[in-house]
Amino acid sequence: MNETIRKFGYPATLIHEYAHWLVLLRPAQPTLGSLVLAARSDARAFADLPPAAFAEMAIAVADIERVLQGAVAYQRINYLMLMMVDPNVHFHVIPRYEGTRTHAGLSFEDKGWPKPPALGDAVSLDDQQTAALAGWLKQLWDGD
Repeated sequence: MNETIRKFGYPATLIHEYAHWLVLLRPAQPTLGSLVLAARSDARAFADLPPAAFAEMAIAVADIERVLQGAVAYQRINYLMLMMVDPNVHFHVIPRYEGTRTHAGLSFEDKGWPKPPALGDAVSLDDQQTAALAGWLKQLWDGD
């Protein structure tokens, strides 16, 4: 796995695998259900991904939106390709909603709503919380 995937806690954060992409739980949750869609390749530029990765991305995005809509009833969803610190191709997937969502005893307020996400105000998960949220999302993913 590439450096960026490891940085986001793989394998503990793994939600789902595709041939070209991984869906990971984002360890810092600005909103409940925040994910990372990470390319499995070592590409450091979006244009360097193979054509098959772009085709498969449509499937991954459809799955992400279906699962997150069921999990958190988001009102909008943001895909952020920041790549300033973590060099390999990846997107931060931030479900957006007005107010607060709760799960596993934790509350997640979208503090940026309705403006850009407040990434600096994220809930940092410990190992147990990560396992609980990742397990919940995996179950929703696989349950459909």
